[in-house]
Amino acid sequence: MSLPLGTAWAIARRDLNARFRGLRLLLVCIFLGTAALAAIGTLTTAISRELASSGQELLGGDLEVEVWQRGLTPAETQALSAFGTVSSGYRMQAMASTPEAAAPVELKAVDARWPMFGRLTLADGRSVGAPTGRDAWIAQSALERLGIAVGDSFTVGTVSLRAAGVIANEPDRLSEGFQLGPTIIVADGVPAAAGLTAPGALYQTKHRIAFADTARDPETVEEALTKQFPTAGFDIRTRDRASPGADRFVRQMSDFLTLVGLAALVIAGIGIAGGVSSYLDQRRAGIATLKVLGATSADIVRIYAMQIGAAALVGSLAGLAAGVLVTPLLARALQGLLPVTSGFIIAPGALLLAASYGLLVAFAFAAAPLLRARTFPAMALMRSGIVPLARDRRALSATAAGIAAICALALLTTDQPLLSGGFLLGAGGALALLAGLGWAIQRLARWLPRPRNPLLRSAIANIHRPGAPTGSLVTALGFGLAAFVLLAAVQSAIDGNIASRVPNEAPDYFVLDVPQAKEPRFFEVIQAEFPKAGIRTVPTMRGAVIAYGRKDAMVRVADLEEIPEGAWALRGERGLTYADTLPQGNRVVAGQWWSPLHSGEPLVSVDARFAEAVGLKVGDYLTIGILGVERTARVANLREIDWESMGFNFALVFSRNAIADAPHNLSATIDLPDGADTAARGRLLRALVKEMPSSSVIEVGGILVEARKLLEQVSLATLAAAAVTVLAGLAVLMGAIAAARSARTYDTVMLRVLGASRRQVLLLQLAEYGLLAGVLALVALGLGGGLAWVVITQLFEFDWLPDWGEVLGVLGLGVALVLGFALAGSLPLLRAKPARALREL
Repeated sequence: MSLPLGTAWAIARRDLNARFRGLRLLLVCIFLGTAALAAIGTLTTAISRELASSGQELLGGDLEVEVWQRGLTPAETQALSAFGTVSSGYRMQAMASTPEAAAPVELKAVDARWPMFGRLTLADGRSVGAPTGRDAWIAQSALERLGIAVGDSFTVGTVSLRAAGVIANEPDRLSEGFQLGPTIIVADGVPAAAGLTAPGALYQTKHRIAFADTARDPETVEEALTKQFPTAGFDIRTRDRASPGADRFVRQMSDFLTLVGLAALVIAGIGIAGGVSSYLDQRRAGIATLKVLGATSADIVRIYAMQIGAAALVGSLAGLAAGVLVTPLLARALQGLLPVTSGFIIAPGALLLAASYGLLVAFAFAAAPLLRARTFPAMALMRSGIVPLARDRRALSATAAGIAAICALALLTTDQPLLSGGFLLGAGGALALLAGLGWAIQRLARWLPRPRNPLLRSAIANIHRPGAPTGSLVTALGFGLAAFVLLAAVQSAIDGNIASRVPNEAPDYFVLDVPQAKEPRFFEVIQAEFPKAGIRTVPTMRGAVIAYGRKDAMVRVADLEEIPEGAWALRGERGLTYADTLPQGNRVVAGQWWSPLHSGEPLVSVDARFAEAVGLKVGDYLTIGILGVERTARVANLREIDWESMGFNFALVFSRNAIADAPHNLSATIDLPDGADTAARGRLLRALVKEMPSSSVIEVGGILVEARKLLEQVSLATLAAAAVTVLAGLAVLMGAIAAARSARTYDTVMLRVLGASRRQVLLLQLAEYGLLAGVLALVALGLGGGLAWVVITQLFEFDWLPDWGEVLGVLGLGVALVLGFALAGSLPLLRAKPARALREL
């Protein structure tokens, strides 16, 4: 007859140490796994909720239409107005100046309806709308660069403006994308008055619609506008895609953090299995006594399941609290990248899911050792210290069922089932690999010739002796060391991308909208201050790809249901140029470049990657639209482009006779001599503003600093997330060594009785763990490196640029920690009293 639940709980509570002695590894593993999942779920839920709920404010409307180098036609304006209220404005790079200073800025011109959603907040606390007349809302950094205060005047183009207030919070800032200078907001009439919208100038007009019918589907409106104006070059965004860059980053980080959480769970499960086995082994005599006194197998399971459940519940609750507490720190690290508040965030669904994972993992991996103990008679349990318990198929089945439930929960609750499923399959394969490796190591140790050195001989014997915990040690050590490799490879690969994608060698300035007629004067102004400056100019205009393919079977972009993967140049308008010779940093991979004096059929050179994505070949045709005029050219060659260079790179380069007659200006790069002083740079900027007020200068140094900051934020978030996996790995390593230590008490005592010294016992432990760690370091290098490759190349879409020296160094540190833990774990064995230990066994 089974014990009542109250009696079973009373026995469990009396036997359960208040400090969870014996179950601390289970508690720590559950804590780490639950905390990671709670923080991940809370943060991503909060960000996704903010993006979804604030889509209108982030975008500035329900739908936005962007057009380059022109405003809307009357027909286009009428079509947009039919859906609701339209707010229009300009976006462009410009130069702000005073008699003493000049600074590149991002000019944002808005009409009286802006902002239709949200409010602009100034540093003095005022909530305002669009500025009027010649007033301007200005970023604090622009004030500092110009050396002025609120109320002072400055010049943009040919217009004098007044700094009427400092911008504190701009409602649609996130949707504007990466900034190339501090923001200045002005009335919509300022750009034209300043001479910044002349034919050929590079600027955008943005038109945002607030739907009259709030239930209208933005995607339907986008399809209607695209169908009605297929050649207009519209770049359309909806409130559901208010910030594509943020959406993409959230998806990538969410996918990565999901993998981190699943990895922490896998490692935690291994630690739980080892921790529960060790705990029940310590309670072996108590279980046998209960059975002798009449307790049934069901009673044994109930009593110890209650203890394990109590520890798992405490660990889960502590993990949930830690996850909520750490979320503000992660949010602060991501501020500026994503719209997330830095305060405490409670996401009940995410917390419930994390707790469910924690408890499921606890019982799934605790089932096998618990059920194995219940099915054996008391005498077998008494003898298990020297005669190990045999495996129980029902226990393995219970574990398999628990793991299946965890996998099902993971697949049902993820937005990326293929990714999560692939990772779970990979983790299962890694577990099978490590299990097979453990078996192979034991067989190999059994077959190896016996060394003459007694310590080495005993170390090899310990690996394959009956009851040796080699299998569990191999699994724990393999995953633990793989966590070290994962962290080092991901971190060093991100650092490598920062170094390669944000080059140290780059032009000092980009200059936009240099009038063709003033090109000689442009050179004179620069060389008057810096005679040895490197200057390069290229024609620049904007256009949209309208059709492509064979001449008799052109594919219209407007007819595509979706843009092919990698065919980014088909989206909206792109930069175009023409050239007589092959651009610097380019290499022809198919076809031939045209002669400098070419005057025949209009030709175009196409980026090879883009051509592959859309199926373009040499001899095919490409039709583009420039300012509403269609132009068709034949594909003369395909080019390989070094996109990571900081020069001018164009996916489409035309022959001069194809597009040179369209209104356009020049863009330029300026490379100053090393050591150019700040005062001379300032004089150069002021001279350029004076001579060419409609041109704008972009300081490359500031862009590089901002790019590095963004990538370093990604790196910091990645490091914090991956550290959870490493902590779980460390906990499992310590637990595995502690579990093995209890199994070795008998062996150590016998060695001490036979005369072994303390030094010999320690060297024996180090030799055994050194052999295992040396073999598993190679396996961990493959496992951790493979997972890091998936994270870097498939999730973040970065190049695979790990620092293998750093990775090997961190792996070596992991091996050293294993040996250190083994040494520390062996010290209690030296204090064991032979007589007492033999009596307990």
